[in-house]
Amino acid sequence: MIRHVVLSRFKAATSEKTISEIYSGLEKLVCEMDGARNFGGGKSMSPEQIERGYLHGFTIDFESWDDLRTYSENENHKALGAQIIANSVGGINGVLVLDIDTRNDQ
Repeated sequence: MIRHVVLSRFKAATSEKTISEIYSGLEKLVCEMDGARNFGGGKSMSPEQIERGYLHGFTIDFESWDDLRTYSENENHKALGAQIIANSVGGINGVLVLDIDTRNDQ
């Protein structure tokens, strides 16, 4: 399984409603795609408070690298990703993406 992790530093002017709408769109997309599951996202509630401005994030699990590639190339994903970038501090510099292979047979 590949875990796709996205962290964002949204601009102060970006409302929680806007963020929620973006995340809802991503969740809907994941539900429609084969090989994608377990969308989860929202605002950090960490008691450690070391987010360094990355207060929002989401994860998606993919069955394979090919499934992640299909998601990455999807037009709806590109549109939603563009909204994240447009609403993040410094554009793309306000977004972190990690893709972690969580299989035990690495």
